[in-house]
Amino acid sequence: MDIKPIKTEEDYQKALQIIEPYFDRENLSEDEADYFEVMLTLIEKYEARHFPIDPPNPIEAIKFRMEQEGLEIKDLEGIIGKPNRVYEVFNKTRPLTLNMIRNIHQKMGISADVLIQLA
Repeated sequence: MDIKPIKTEEDYQKALQIIEPYFDRENLSEDEADYFEVMLTLIEKYEARHFPIDPPNPIEAIKFRMEQEGLEIKDLEGIIGKPNRVYEVFNKTRPLTLNMIRNIHQKMGISADVLIQLA
């Protein structure tokens, strides 16, 4: 089991091929599990550097969660404020306040890191 840094696209593709069979195996030995974990860490580091993912837009994250939960504007009254306030936030004419961010995070389960981008 040879472990080396993933520096190129070729290294990355080889690493993916190497670990693919590990996903289907149920009983890995301790050495295999350690190797798999190290390889995953190297792959994640390469992906983070070469394929960064921007955090979602805070307003889009709220709208997405509303869609997931079947919520309407009136349902956000106790979280953001009166419907006109919700529309102002959604239209980006009013920024999210710290209190709104806290409520949205606690009551809707959206990461505060995502919400703080707009504040």
